[in-house]
Amino acid sequence: MPTTLPLPAASLPAISADLPVLQVEPQSRRRGMVSNRPRVMKAAFVTAFGKPLTVGELPVPSPAAGQVLIKVEACGVCHTDVHAADGDWPVKPKPPFTPGHEGIGRVIELGSGVRGLKEGDMVGVPWLFEACGLCDYCLTSRETMCESAIYGGYSANGGFAEYCVAPADYVARIPEGLNPISAGPIICAGVTTYKGIKVADCQPGDWFVVSGIGGLGHLAVQYAVAMGLKVAAVDIGDDKLDLARRLGASLTFNAKNVDVVTAVQAAIGGAHGVLITAVSKGAFAQGTGMLRRGGTCVLNGLPPGDFPLNIFDVVFRCLTVRGSLVGTRSDMKEALAFAAAGKVKANIETASLDEINEVLERLRAGKVNGRIVLKIA
Repeated sequence: MPTTLPLPAASLPAISADLPVLQVEPQSRRRGMVSNRPRVMKAAFVTAFGKPLTVGELPVPSPAAGQVLIKVEACGVCHTDVHAADGDWPVKPKPPFTPGHEGIGRVIELGSGVRGLKEGDMVGVPWLFEACGLCDYCLTSRETMCESAIYGGYSANGGFAEYCVAPADYVARIPEGLNPISAGPIICAGVTTYKGIKVADCQPGDWFVVSGIGGLGHLAVQYAVAMGLKVAAVDIGDDKLDLARRLGASLTFNAKNVDVVTAVQAAIGGAHGVLITAVSKGAFAQGTGMLRRGGTCVLNGLPPGDFPLNIFDVVFRCLTVRGSLVGTRSDMKEALAFAAAGKVKANIETASLDEINEVLERLRAGKVNGRIVLKIA
């Protein structure tokens, strides 16, 4: 995601050291019939933090009650996968585990009790792998805040594999018109930025700043334009700003060359909303300064550390600063609908599963313009 941050350590469920990816599971039955799924699969998995992922064979998991088995066709790679592999977030996954929370494929087997899905349906396995469904957050359509949430490719095995299992109630239903490669980035970067724009509470015709035109930001520009907002883009790379203009940004500002707070205020009188997708504390420090009175700054990016916030400025100008964590299943449906209608499309290059370590190194170095999607099948 985004990168996006899991809930605080006290809020996350314990992550077992015995994740199912490395356990040989008994043969299951599918609606009374013996499954003929293969016994082993190719996967890329973490065995130790800070080390290259191992690409090798693992047992094919079997779906438990309420789960589906998915034959993965493609899986996007997110900067969160770098954090998972490096173990550098405050709340860490526990190796061994399989990263990947943008896995797209077709259902090939149903666990008992599954409703609303059938074999052959195309689905995605997102960051919000599962929530409890019973807490106040879940019951008020805020399941991303669930304190018992499980995260795909982090506290549950993800899509860097030929097969994976996922709860049927939480997989993303991929609409007609989207192929697996195009859909992958939408179920993470797409829904994350779409929800971030929504919670900024802007109206069509308002000015909206997207700070950071990378894997998340280039999608945020497209969603904001499609939602009727006037977009200004901020980055430190001219190539990223050129991309933003091609995607519909009306104004662009290079933060290496200008004081973006002064420039945005002079050009548009401040933005109604700002979305920070950059993994840079400097970008966070600029966020509220680019707002007009009553504006909202939404935080999507996730650099380590903290940033200064002028209390007098926030109070006197009635500003809002808000974090936004991925999106709900309803947000997911809406984000995918924009993509299926052709209004949002990720800038994608493809790679093979064997190239995953090279892809992660490029992400660490900031050398990815858009998104990289692994072709699994």
